[in-house]
Amino acid sequence: RWQRRARNRADGALALGRAFGEASAKREVFEMKKLAMAALAAASFATMAQADPAEGMWKTEPGETGYLYVSISECGANVCGTIKQAFDSSGNASLAYEHLGKPIISDMGAEGDGNYSGGTVLAPDNGKTYKSVMELSGDSLVVKGCVAGGLICRGQTWTRVK
Repeated sequence: RWQRRARNRADGALALGRAFGEASAKREVFEMKKLAMAALAAASFATMAQADPAEGMWKTEPGETGYLYVSISECGANVCGTIKQAFDSSGNASLAYEHLGKPIISDMGAEGDGNYSGGTVLAPDNGKTYKSVMELSGDSLVVKGCVAGGLICRGQTWTRVK
């Protein structure tokens, strides 16, 4: 009889220990999940706060008729560029420029190491749109429009304005 009581007490203590152990383990898992979620949220905010390196105002190469200022900014997960200002060959603002306010770069995806692809570029001199690639190096941005699957490309080197 005393053996049965001792066994019951031991079983009760073991059950109590298991209950506290399970609660402690569940609490640890919960705390670990909270910590993981906080780390994920912090990483997400840090990524959202980082601007794409290509963002900003860019000056195109001067051509026969002048040059442009293009504003590059995020558009969804990619970057896009809009013609913000046009200047004639003497550097005077050209308010009547027909492509003012139009997108010149669309849906350009970052590949890393300053390379972009998958988007398109408008060639204002002929009004046509081409598949495009870009390469960023410091304050220079090489923008190319390509045909024939990227075998033939024409491009310019733009310089950062601000």
